[in-house]
Amino acid sequence: MAIQVTLLSRSENPLRSLYEAYRTCYSQLTPQQVHQRIEDERIGEEQMRDFIVERLKTGHASPLEQVWFEFAISGVSRAFSHQFVRHRVGISFEQQSQRYVTYKGGEFPYTIPDTVRRAGMDGEMADLFEKVSELYEAMVAAGVPAEDARFLLPNATNTNFKITVNFQSLLHICDLRLCTRAQWEFRKVAALLRSEVMRAEPTLGKYLQPKCGEHRLGYCDESEKDWEACPIGRVRPHKDALFRLYDAHRRGELQPLDEDAWRAIETFDEGGGAVTGG
Repeated sequence: MAIQVTLLSRSENPLRSLYEAYRTCYSQLTPQQVHQRIEDERIGEEQMRDFIVERLKTGHASPLEQVWFEFAISGVSRAFSHQFVRHRVGISFEQQSQRYVTYKGGEFPYTIPDTVRRAGMDGEMADLFEKVSELYEAMVAAGVPAEDARFLLPNATNTNFKITVNFQSLLHICDLRLCTRAQWEFRKVAALLRSEVMRAEPTLGKYLQPKCGEHRLGYCDESEKDWEACPIGRVRPHKDALFRLYDAHRRGELQPLDEDAWRAIETFDEGGGAVTGG
């Protein structure tokens, strides 16, 4: 079963909600007055967008909690769900129950990772799941309740979610789970969450990046070994390189500007020429 992520609903006007929240912090106007100015079209969408972008650059994040999104997520494994529910702040979950849902005929949907297929062991894994399915069906038929028969089911078993998440929490999820160090399934879900937001609210969606993205930290804070192994590791500097540069500056060890450097500065012409007057 393929992973599917669908944006079901969202804040009625996310940009306006964010603008009103930020303006409450940075204006002598009351929130009611700010709201009325938007209603009267004295404050337009472009002005709101520009103001929000500048506030996001400062790291002021609490207003982001006032914007929310609802998603349906299906076809993910229980291995994924055990990771997903560890995100507990600013997000609420409803998950398909294995207590109240009994798999008919013992046939449960499952996911086989590509690494298993490439190793040529997907057939063996499927055979094992077939045996689990048969035993599950026999136990249910013998009167074992689904809540106990589920003890047989593997992490590969598929499950479904309905979630509501605020934008700040969604940013944090993407910070961690779009990173190439994240488990592939979670990375896929995070990419699909981002894709859905990008279609609906591109101004906000562009901020859903791995933490090394240009709209987030802008550098990698994982280990240097992981940074070197990352396919975009050379695109973003590693934090240790920044710290080394800072330490060298603090100790006065940076290479001084020499005569050639000053000559280049003094003669640099971005326009490619000079204009003289007389």
